[in-house]
Amino acid sequence: MPEKHPSLPELGWGHFFQQQLSLEEWETTTPVRVFALNRHLVDGVGEHGRQQFALPHAWLRYAVAELPTVGDWLLLDDDGQPLRLLQRSSLFKRMASGRDARVQLMAANIDTLFIVTSCNQEFSLSRLERYLALALDAGVEPVIILTKVDLIESAEEFCAQARALRPGLAIESVNAKNACVINILRPWCTAGKTVALVGSSGVGKSTLVNALSSAAVQVVGATREKDAKGRHTTTARSLHLLPGGGLLLDSPGMRELQLSDCEEGVATLFEEIETVARSCRFNDCRHLGEVGCAVAVAAERDELDPRRLANYLKLKAEQERADETLVEKRRKDKSLGKMYKRVQGQMRQEKE
Repeated sequence: MPEKHPSLPELGWGHFFQQQLSLEEWETTTPVRVFALNRHLVDGVGEHGRQQFALPHAWLRYAVAELPTVGDWLLLDDDGQPLRLLQRSSLFKRMASGRDARVQLMAANIDTLFIVTSCNQEFSLSRLERYLALALDAGVEPVIILTKVDLIESAEEFCAQARALRPGLAIESVNAKNACVINILRPWCTAGKTVALVGSSGVGKSTLVNALSSAAVQVVGATREKDAKGRHTTTARSLHLLPGGGLLLDSPGMRELQLSDCEEGVATLFEEIETVARSCRFNDCRHLGEVGCAVAVAAERDELDPRRLANYLKLKAEQERADETLVEKRRKDKSLGKMYKRVQGQMRQEKE
């Protein structure tokens, strides 16, 4: 019996992507979705099944945002070579860790972001706010998933704290080892919809992936008892087709998410602070005690939550540093490019 391949709608294809193709492209190209990436080698899935191909050499000179990431849609020619990357409905990105100042793409074309945290010492409101800002900036629905509820008497205290982060925020407390987790999260895992999981190591993301997939698609690691921190069992981002419909994207655990170009998401999440900030005397007020700072006055009157205000200021400062770093990197890259061209020109003149 021949293997049944998923249809384009089952892979998340819809009108948003269809309208980007000309009639000629629809007749002569093949759309595939990126399920995994290994450097410049792509695992794509389309109506004809899974196929692997390398990115064209010319693409390696593209800017990071123009290169494919997991969840993207690519058009392939008759030889199975990528022709172009389709416009995204959503995009998650962050500042790469380490000294190298660059933006790293995380996932594209996501419908829902499952923000996974556990009911133990790992639970952090400030960390949750980072992920929420990421989702809101991308225009993606966030859902907070509280795991390891089987290890505590009640998850209500954790739910109440998370619920206060944003009005109407969806929150689910689950035991990822229990089969009923599928029914709890099914409303977001419908056919053609893509869900991404993010969270720190050891919170149970891999266990959750296995439960939703009804198979051991990810290795599950143990959690250290002394600090509730886990090991990195997922080493690369990858998409998985769910048996009941939908797609699930798992990603490696992150100790800290450094946001990049996420001003709108931060402003939306901390709307109560942004509302007060509009009354500041100066438009460029940094809310650090400047004359005429309405935020400072509201803080002194205990009208703003001290923890949220501290995290808001931290994320704003982080955004400014990231922007300055990227601008400086572009300036250096431009200067380096000019130097290379000058040296190449001199070498050509010497040969002549």
